[in-house]
Amino acid sequence: MPEPDSAHAHFGWFKRRRHIHPDDVTVVDGEMLKRAVGAAALGNAMEWFDFGVYGYIAVTLGRVFFPSGDAAAQLLATFATFTVAFLVRPIGGAVFGPLGDKYGRQKVLAFTMVLMALGTFSIGLIPSYASIGLGAPVLLLLARLVQGFSTGGEYGGAATFIAEYSTDRKRGLMGSWLEFGTLAGYVAGAGTVTALQLSLTEAQMLAWGWRIPFMIAGPLGLLGLYMRMKLEETPAFQAYAEQAEKNEHDKPGWKDLFAVHWPQLLKCVGLVLVFNVTDYMLLTYMPSYLSVTLGYPESKGLLLIILVMLVMMPLNIVGGLFSDRLGRRPMIIGACLALLLLSIPSLLLVQSQNDWLIFLGLMLLGLALVCFTSSMPATLPALFYTPVRYTALSLAFNVSVSLFGGTTPLITAWLVKSTGNMLMPAYYLMGAAFIGIITMLSVKETARLPLRGSPPAVASEEEVKALLKSDKPITVDSTLPPVP
Repeated sequence: MPEPDSAHAHFGWFKRRRHIHPDDVTVVDGEMLKRAVGAAALGNAMEWFDFGVYGYIAVTLGRVFFPSGDAAAQLLATFATFTVAFLVRPIGGAVFGPLGDKYGRQKVLAFTMVLMALGTFSIGLIPSYASIGLGAPVLLLLARLVQGFSTGGEYGGAATFIAEYSTDRKRGLMGSWLEFGTLAGYVAGAGTVTALQLSLTEAQMLAWGWRIPFMIAGPLGLLGLYMRMKLEETPAFQAYAEQAEKNEHDKPGWKDLFAVHWPQLLKCVGLVLVFNVTDYMLLTYMPSYLSVTLGYPESKGLLLIILVMLVMMPLNIVGGLFSDRLGRRPMIIGACLALLLLSIPSLLLVQSQNDWLIFLGLMLLGLALVCFTSSMPATLPALFYTPVRYTALSLAFNVSVSLFGGTTPLITAWLVKSTGNMLMPAYYLMGAAFIGIITMLSVKETARLPLRGSPPAVASEEEVKALLKSDKPITVDSTLPPVP
């Protein structure tokens, strides 16, 4: 690895092993790490509670905002509005990412929490189509755009925050709590909708019951804001900021991002594609596939999805441990191979109309998804250097989600309706899995290594001594990227 100089400092913190002093190694504050993980996971839980509720209650929303005699047409219109929010996510990422890289992760994450809560809360206040006509779907669209814009800065920031706070040895485990928050948000959203459907009449749900899940976002947002405002900036960002100030460098801009980091951006897009296609196919589209396409009772379908997610939650933490022990590559490539082999059998089980077989089919897809959810929060931030991590991850993640993940329910519903082929969801998953394998084969293993452009991070002074005595490489790359 070349000697660190003023040009290399442009990309973060770099030192050879023989130049590392004990003071250079970050000793992570265990209590602050727990608070950071909790605050980031709560934000993710709230985000996916918001988006999850929209998917779970899609059939009811279709009747409230898009009156039509055709249930399938209503569902398509509802998912189209769902999809529109994803189109502005890259814009949110392009705005919040550079702010997070310039001013710090903590401030930006606090602001995205406020916007997210406002967008969701406002949906619960919109009058129905019967009350104000076309104004209702227009207002719904605007609220979804606010949600999408704020979410553009949420996942990339939260994943960056946890990754930069974690020790190198346990980054997979800590990152897995982010997606634990996702599943918790989904379970809370699905549970709320299911409880309402079981306790209210159809007329009550259409009149006012559908509003309740969205109104919950207000107090949740205030709690999340409080937790995030209590946090300090990440050690990795602080180390880079001190280095950049010492060497009097401007922080990298868009030119550096695309000129130097474009291979990593493409890898991130490919990994996010398979991750999110699987996520949205199982957790957002499957409830509607069961009820609208297969005629399965809506409440039973939601209950099965909730059970799948409850099983996935502890497995996600176990998966995070395995990603630290086995590595990110075996976890992600293994999940892609599972999708290639099991997607068609899983869909055939889902079509069986037998409760236990449907659960088994959904659970097989859930096990593949767990390998992604437990590994990706540590894998994706490790693709990029500290000074561009928030921007690069937010941009690549949201472009991929917008083009492939968020469109999954809409495209799959359209494919099933237009072709009449009930196995279209399986074919879609298999195509995504193939792209995931090709992408992950080009990604270096990063488990138990420092983040690019960041000092080593350990849990204690004893680990500092052991690290400096060890012969194992400290840095991820043997060479630094060229500086334009």
